[in-house]
Amino acid sequence: MFESLQAMDAATLNFTQGGLFILNITIAIIMFGVALEIKVSHFKELIQKPKPVIIGVISQFLVLPLLTFLLIMAFWNNITVGVAMGMILVASCPGGNVSNFISTLSKGNAALSVSLTAIATISAVVMTPLNFYFWGKMYKTLGPWADNDLLQKLSIDPIDMFQTVIILLGIPIVLGMLTNHFLPKLTDKIKKPIKIFSIIFFMGMVVIMFANNYDHFVKYIAWVLLIVFIHNAVAIGSGYGFARLFKLNFQNSKTIGIETGIQNSGLGLVLLFNPKIFPQDLALGGMMIVVAWWGIWHILAGLSIASIWRRKEN
Repeated sequence: MFESLQAMDAATLNFTQGGLFILNITIAIIMFGVALEIKVSHFKELIQKPKPVIIGVISQFLVLPLLTFLLIMAFWNNITVGVAMGMILVASCPGGNVSNFISTLSKGNAALSVSLTAIATISAVVMTPLNFYFWGKMYKTLGPWADNDLLQKLSIDPIDMFQTVIILLGIPIVLGMLTNHFLPKLTDKIKKPIKIFSIIFFMGMVVIMFANNYDHFVKYIAWVLLIVFIHNAVAIGSGYGFARLFKLNFQNSKTIGIETGIQNSGLGLVLLFNPKIFPQDLALGGMMIVVAWWGIWHILAGLSIASIWRRKEN
């Protein structure tokens, strides 16, 4: 297994600058679409009923990155640096926009889901760079591969990542919220088509990336399937379990489980392909394949768990 993952780390994915530009635009549209559903009422709910929202945000940005690091420690000698850093990057990203649809499908708390997506997306401007920097530094310091070329050359700079996240998340969110506030009728007309378009377009981009790198994915997919399956199961399970620990009801708990387990892996891919943050002469194959497969798997896992949870009342 380890030898296969080492070879995956060294793989160079076929992804053009034109593809990166389209992916950047797609993420901006997705974030704009998310922001169209952000209302002042979501922040009022945080004040009026803070417990579920606070637990959800803690689960997303504190519990999941911590458990991800512990999971990496559990498989310390069996996963490579690229795989470990890919897992940390995914855990540092905010929830994905499809989480609202999956929460609704599972008969979760739709209002809580939208509120958590809104707050997590805004918080990600700070928390995503901070988490990746902190846990990446921990792995670099404590990990068994201190002399690894990727860790030696990868300078984890939260400032560069912060600037990129501001452009990718901050600007579209502000524009979306302003549109929602000042043009409510237009917002009602465009928010559903934009959401559908963004999900389909992003999935299309991931499929194209898989097609362009078919040989790499076929060669390593068995191990990536296992790693992402375990990591995603930990994410969904920890979100649900953390909520139950604080005695939230079943509806709120499954919502937090889904919000924690559905990650914005598209943001992770855009960050990975940004040469200011990740120099493209580094061996980033392992990170890219892990993050890309997350983009497919978390939707499949979310739909599966939603089909089970929707049939349960308690």
